[in-house]
Amino acid sequence: MRNSKTTIILIRHGETVANKEGIFRGRADFPLNENGRKQAKLLAEDLKRFKIDILITSPLSRSVDTARAIADIQNQNSARYNDEELSLLTPQVDDRFTNISLGKWGGTPHSEISEKFPQQYHRWLTEPEKLVIPGAETLDNVMNRTVAALTEIVQQYQGKTIAIISHRAVLKPLIAGILGIRKPYFWKIHLDTASYSILNYDSQNGFCLYQHNLNRHLAILTEEKI
Repeated sequence: MRNSKTTIILIRHGETVANKEGIFRGRADFPLNENGRKQAKLLAEDLKRFKIDILITSPLSRSVDTARAIADIQNQNSARYNDEELSLLTPQVDDRFTNISLGKWGGTPHSEISEKFPQQYHRWLTEPEKLVIPGAETLDNVMNRTVAALTEIVQQYQGKTIAIISHRAVLKPLIAGILGIRKPYFWKIHLDTASYSILNYDSQNGFCLYQHNLNRHLAILTEEKI
């Protein structure tokens, strides 16, 4: 029996005002800002080189809108071939990939948290894997739910190309979990807004990180600011 390869594209959503202004996001529903919308379009154009079969997104609007930009370009690209059998790619919302719950920290500036909770904030900067916030998730919680979700999804869609749009504090523990990266890992994995990473999966070898934090499509935005 052929051991089919599954391709997984892990995508971080585009920029929001909270990213730009140093605000903890969590599950506060910050939309894409103008730059984030530009990022999403450029990301979608770069992803044209893939035929995405399954598009999964966090329920938060910054991820959903990034997913919609990708779906629009994928569907336009498919329409060029005039293949009536090709169905439209539609984003599927999956709560298991929503952002980490940060309790009262969500939607609050870093400066305010550092003043009110200096010890916990220091732990966030140095050992976030050990951080416990009342009423919030831990990174272990996030890792457990997302690794289980991705494992289920790759079994369901073997041999397909799957794109998942989520958040930094979700994708980092997910990557660490599926690759077996030990703690501390959080500040050793970098993900730009609107970047993507490519993994392959097969039943013999499991997950393999093929490319990470691809962001070449965003270079034009940096050039515009010069």
